[in-house]
Amino acid sequence: MSVKCRDIIAGLEQLAPGYLVEDWDNVGLLVGSPEQTIHKVSVALDVDMAVISEAIAAGADMIVAHHPLIFKKISQLRTDLPLGSMLSALIKHGIAVYTAHTNLDSAPGGVNDVLARKLNLLAIAPLTTVYQEPLHKLAVFVPASHVEQVRMAMTEAGAGHIGNYSHCTFQTQGIGTFLPLAGTAPFIGEQGKLEFVEEYRLETIVAKSRRSEVIAAMLAAHPYEEVAYDEYVLKNSGLRHGLGRVGRLTEPMPLAEFIQKVKTALAVEAIKVAGPADAVINTVAVCGGSGASLIEAASKAGADVLVTGDVKYHDAQQAIAEGMVIIDAGHFATEQPVVESVVRYLTLCAGKKNWNVQIMASNVQQDVFRSY
Repeated sequence: MSVKCRDIIAGLEQLAPGYLVEDWDNVGLLVGSPEQTIHKVSVALDVDMAVISEAIAAGADMIVAHHPLIFKKISQLRTDLPLGSMLSALIKHGIAVYTAHTNLDSAPGGVNDVLARKLNLLAIAPLTTVYQEPLHKLAVFVPASHVEQVRMAMTEAGAGHIGNYSHCTFQTQGIGTFLPLAGTAPFIGEQGKLEFVEEYRLETIVAKSRRSEVIAAMLAAHPYEEVAYDEYVLKNSGLRHGLGRVGRLTEPMPLAEFIQKVKTALAVEAIKVAGPADAVINTVAVCGGSGASLIEAASKAGADVLVTGDVKYHDAQQAIAEGMVIIDAGHFATEQPVVESVVRYLTLCAGKKNWNVQIMASNVQQDVFRSY
C-alpha cells in the first residue's frame, strides 16, 4: 500500500524516540509535509548537494539523515548561498527531509550501538544516562481458555522485558464473577445470571513507551467484550538510554592489535592515537561523532580506551591524565555505519507494514577529510 511521510516518521520515532533528543538539537521533519506520499527514501549521514542530486536522479522523495540540514535559526532564504540553494532544490523536487540526531545517538540500535557492535564488544551498556524509561505494571483477568493467547499477544507487543529477559509474566488462579446486564453479548454466561468463572490474573511489566501497543494487543486477543484490567505506575526504573557505549573485548589485546581492529572495522586508512603504546585493551568506550566530552565518563566506567572523533589536543591530554588511550577515528567513520542499519530497519518496517516504498542508502557521501 502507499505510505505517507508521517507513517515513515512514526516508524523512525519507534527507533529513535523524541524523548532522547537533547535540548539544543533540531530534529524531526525539517522540509516537506507529513501528508505527502513517499515512494522512495534515501538514507544518508548528511544532507548536502551531492546527496540531494543523487536523490533527484534516483527519484527519491524523502531523505532521512543523521545530521540536521537546518540547525540554527534562518533569518533569510537566499538561493545564491549553500543552504538556500539546497532548500530550493528540495522544495522544487518535492523531497522531504527528516533528521534523527541526538535521539539516534542515544537510542538502542542507534549510532553508538552500531559502533560498539562493529568492534564486536560484549556486555554493551550506555556510557551516560540521558533518560531512564518509566515502567508500568499491567494486570488483566483472563478466562483459563485464553491465558496463553493473551500472554503471547502482550509479550509479542513488547511487554515483559526485565533486563536481558523477555516474555516475563506471572499468573494466579481464581474465580471471577460477573452478571451480564441487558444489551450485553457475553462470551461466557447469559444475561441476568450471575456467573462464576475460572480465571487467571495475568500480570506483566511494560515500558511506558510501549503501553498503548501492549494494551491494544491485549484487548484484541481477549475474548471478553468488557476486559477487566489494572495498570500501575512503578517506582522501578526501566531501560537506561544515553550517549556513548562501553563494553569489553572477547579477550584483551595489545594496543597495536586493537588499532588495526578499529581501522579494519571502520574501513579507515589512518587514525590518531594518544596514550601509552604498551597499553593492553580490554574495556572499550565508544562515542560516534564528537565524543571527547565523555572522557571522564569513560574513565569512570573503567575503559582502557575511548574510540570517537574530533579529538582536540587538550582532549588527548585529559585522556592520558585519566590513564586512558584515546583514538580519533574520525567523525564520519564512527557514524557512517548507522546508515546501513537505518536502511535495514526501514526495510523491515516496510515489509511488516506492507509499505509500497523503496529504501536506499546514499552512495555519494565520503569523509570530508583525506589522509596523505
